[in-house]
Amino acid sequence: MPVDSITHINFDELKRKAISQPLVKHIYTADPSAHVFNGKIYIYPSHDVDAGDAFDDLGSHFAMEDYHVLSMDSPTSEAVDNGLALHVNDVPWAAKQMWAPDAAEKDGKYYLFFPAKDHEGIFRIGVAVSDSPVGSFTPQPQAIKNSFSIDPAVYKDEDGTYYMYFGGIWGGQLQRWRHGTFNAAEPENPYAFLPGENEPALCPKIAKLTDDLLEFAEAPKDVVITDENGEPLLQGDNDRRFFEASWVHKYNGKYYFSYSTGDTHYLCYAIGDNPYGPFKYAGKILEPVVGWTSHHSICAFGDKWYLFYHDSSLSKGVTHLRSVKVTELVHDENGFIQTIKPYND
Repeated sequence: MPVDSITHINFDELKRKAISQPLVKHIYTADPSAHVFNGKIYIYPSHDVDAGDAFDDLGSHFAMEDYHVLSMDSPTSEAVDNGLALHVNDVPWAAKQMWAPDAAEKDGKYYLFFPAKDHEGIFRIGVAVSDSPVGSFTPQPQAIKNSFSIDPAVYKDEDGTYYMYFGGIWGGQLQRWRHGTFNAAEPENPYAFLPGENEPALCPKIAKLTDDLLEFAEAPKDVVITDENGEPLLQGDNDRRFFEASWVHKYNGKYYFSYSTGDTHYLCYAIGDNPYGPFKYAGKILEPVVGWTSHHSICAFGDKWYLFYHDSSLSKGVTHLRSVKVTELVHDENGFIQTIKPYND
């Protein structure tokens, strides 16, 4: 539901209509990246804290300075907060705004990938390593070389190759990198340098990772999302074009790239034949939730698939502090995802 509708919502009624409830209620969590490690679910969310600033499109109202890892024995069991996993004060290159993270496992080591603004106000992506999926995590002293923007999502393919997808427009700064270097002009304008409405939309990025998962093995490439005719989606196609929150899962041999449309509040997906795409737009995963953003992950547990997402129902819309939720996700007989309504009529 759009941000300007929150003041008119009956939150007690909303709670009754919601298809799922917050996994934890003692802190605000958002942007959940869920994985199954050793038969257990681990969720890597961002941690919403009200900065006391007015709501804006740069995310200044969130003082997001650390990460907690949640764990669950199953999608229906109680979620456990495993405490502080990483704090911005422990990351030498990072200054503030530790936004949506992700994690991966390789050879018994666990890797936390996270964006943060460096001391020049530019979003970079860092890596921290642990012997445990819940941390604590030890950060690398520098951000990933040539990294930029936000929302890292790391996908391990069946051949053991790891790929990072990333990027987000507006406050995520992706549009400031259109010509290969960071454009620092108009720093308070999140809409500066966007393509025109009839131009191809800005693309999320993909880069294969090195064997140690600490650097890019190649220069980042565009992840192109196309329409039904194979043409790239246009920037003005706000209900379908990419805004942020990349995620990839594989189903019946196809790669599903899912993402948020941001200011139109949908989670959408597109389908491709390889990790690089192109990906053909296929539909909506989730209708709008209460709160401004939608950000998610998709993972299998047992023989079912699950969508991890968030809304602002617990905070009753105050500064749009969010809470992580989970619900079942269904692929139909043709491989299309059945659209989920977050609240019953």
